[in-house]
Amino acid sequence: MSMTLNEIERALRALRLSGIRATLETRVLQAQASGEPFLDTFSLILQDELDRRRSRLMERRYQLSGLDERATLTDFDWRFNPKLPRQACFELHTLKFLAAGENALIIGKPGTGKSRVAKAIAYHATLQGHEVRVLEADSVFAQYALSEAADQQRQLRSWVEADLVILDDLFLARRISEAASEVLQTLVHQRYKARRSLVVTSNRVVQDWGKYLGDNTMATTILDRLMHRSHLLEFEGRSYRMKEAASKFGTQEPPR
Repeated sequence: MSMTLNEIERALRALRLSGIRATLETRVLQAQASGEPFLDTFSLILQDELDRRRSRLMERRYQLSGLDERATLTDFDWRFNPKLPRQACFELHTLKFLAAGENALIIGKPGTGKSRVAKAIAYHATLQGHEVRVLEADSVFAQYALSEAADQQRQLRSWVEADLVILDDLFLARRISEAASEVLQTLVHQRYKARRSLVVTSNRVVQDWGKYLGDNTMATTILDRLMHRSHLLEFEGRSYRMKEAASKFGTQEPPR
């Protein structure tokens, strides 16, 4: 016995086929109007379901990533700072480094676009099906140190197992706590062993990391693993934030 359209919709709801249910009536009317063969219509219906599931999965990856914007490299103002390593940024955007288990260190002056580039790479990775975690480094490590042991284990496992981790603005507050230093070392070490990629952005040159960690040996250990298979990008130039502020308030940018 054939079902009515309402019965079909109830069955689709029970089967959690929301993509098909959302477009079923339209597809039926389309098939009736055009006299399309059944398999052609059925293929379109299945594609609707696949598209809906893919869209929901992409949205889920984005929400879990910790990203706060859907940044891209194409809408980045490269002309403002023409000396930025544009080619190297687009090379990272291909995600070849991710497949190779390599890292990237993006070091340079505040406001020069380090975080924007890292987040564009992270967003592109979510669109390509990768699990990503974007961590505001100093604050998330401080929160980690204050968490219960069970929460720490859960957080660290999430950071270690993700396909890509972005550590943004490492050492923004200069010194980090001993507990934060230890979790940083653990994270870098475990991801290095698993050949999972890290992208680190920082205003601090790597030569000074021992000072900010309070332990030169630990800094050497961390950098040894970070830089073994790594891309080093140096960002120099003017601050995009100062440019936007000057535009907003109708003032001149400060001198370089």
